[in-house]
Amino acid sequence: MDPPQDEVVPAGQTDAVVDATRVVGALIAESLASVEPPVTVSQWRVLVLASEGSCNVSAVADDLGVHPSNATRICDRLVSAGFLSRQKDAVDRRHVRLTLTAEGADLFESAMSYRRDRVEHAMAHIDPEKRAVVAEGVVEFAAALDAVRRHASQ
Repeated sequence: MDPPQDEVVPAGQTDAVVDATRVVGALIAESLASVEPPVTVSQWRVLVLASEGSCNVSAVADDLGVHPSNATRICDRLVSAGFLSRQKDAVDRRHVRLTLTAEGADLFESAMSYRRDRVEHAMAHIDPEKRAVVAEGVVEFAAALDAVRRHASQ
């Protein structure tokens, strides 16, 4: 998704957001390392997809931008670890659904709790009058970035 032709984003603004994403990336890495056993970013994406509702290996491959055989291997590791289960789709038995197990849901919530705690602590260091602006800006940025990601993968 390209910005409107007459819209020029100042480089300083782009650089500031890129710098912020580096810090957020570090927080994500910390949260993934904080769980036992630690999970990779690719495994985390599968857990996120499964937490949003059941998914299948094709959806995993699409989301990760990998060949279905690679997606299958990632899912196999999560099934072996007890974090995902495979179930035949109730409507179409040819499809296999991936869902979080109780252990997978606990692991997911543990990593998210780690992030929530760190974000809440950081937000407490922001001027109370600016917190809502920060939160609104992050929501808007995340939605725009998600739209760009989805458009780029088509």
